[in-house]
Amino acid sequence: MFGQNLDVQLSSARTKDTTVVWKSFHDSITLIVLSSENTSELRLERLLHVVFGAMVLLVGLEELTNIRNVERLKKELRASYHLIDSFLGNSDLIGDLTQCVDCVVPPEGSVLQEALSGFAEAVGTAFASLVVSGRMVAATESWWRLGTPEAILLPWLVGSLPPQAARDYPVYLPHGSPTVPHRLLTLTLLPGLELCLLCGPHPPLSQLDPQLLERWWQPLLDPLRACVPLGPRALPAGFPLHTDILGLLLLHLELKRCIFTVEPSGDKEPSLEQRRYLLRSFYTLVTSMHFPPEPGQQEEKVDDVAHQAQVPRACYLVSGTEEPGTGWRLMALQLGPRCLLLLLSAQSPIHGLRSLATHTLHALTPLL
Repeated sequence: MFGQNLDVQLSSARTKDTTVVWKSFHDSITLIVLSSENTSELRLERLLHVVFGAMVLLVGLEELTNIRNVERLKKELRASYHLIDSFLGNSDLIGDLTQCVDCVVPPEGSVLQEALSGFAEAVGTAFASLVVSGRMVAATESWWRLGTPEAILLPWLVGSLPPQAARDYPVYLPHGSPTVPHRLLTLTLLPGLELCLLCGPHPPLSQLDPQLLERWWQPLLDPLRACVPLGPRALPAGFPLHTDILGLLLLHLELKRCIFTVEPSGDKEPSLEQRRYLLRSFYTLVTSMHFPPEPGQQEEKVDDVAHQAQVPRACYLVSGTEEPGTGWRLMALQLGPRCLLLLLSAQSPIHGLRSLATHTLHALTPLL
């Protein structure tokens, strides 16, 4: 506030062991986050944006910008607490940081996509998706065109809610419809796998009776079952990955989608929780220090070809002890709209990291 009075913009501060980041939204709500875990400012800034998005998603922008009764607003915001808590915990998802939708790769994606589009047309909505553990399995074209942050928040919300056979949930779209609510209908097809519909007053939830669901989805029971274990794994069983790979993050920066998994060689060190932490930290470092955060952003800033050629496309980091031959390897490679981050075992030779990353990226390219 002191800086604002002097026309000075101050958005963060650091002490010896704490980072503080704050941001004001619509000159109405100011969010402040403190971290004592040496968290980067980029991570905390994106956390504030996704938290405000969650508040708009469940309360609406009008209630947040035109506050008539503070106590009433506090009560309404309780609906967003569980979703916000999931951002602060050790989530299996990464869309809050990457600003890309977490996806999985189903074995029979085209079959599920065709059925989903047909079902959406039958019930009278253009917005439909299949979600497993907060990750997108398939979606209609209109659903994929949802803006940020709702494209990230809607599946995350579904994954954070307690299991329920069916829901009729009012939601606002922070980008597309922040003041007029829509209805999010969810139907559990299998434990952990939910069918989601975004619609207006119609259809009523009662119209989506078990007979309708059975007619459309019973013939696809085996492909649907194959999706359930994809929650943490993301990739189909048997997908060929090098044995040194302990985790990966694949981003398509134009489509705003990503695949994130730390399941490969899950019986090896480090733990799954530490793998997630390492890849999240490496992504933050790579995005803030080396690669442009958005496709084309760097290219817009430089005109001469010689300078463009200097834009980095690969980098690596060794995390751990300084002894030769030890420490987890972290490798990042960007080719066109895709960016791949790998966590590799300490036995992986440093001189072969780029070749391994290039081969892996080419193998993953058809999936995303």
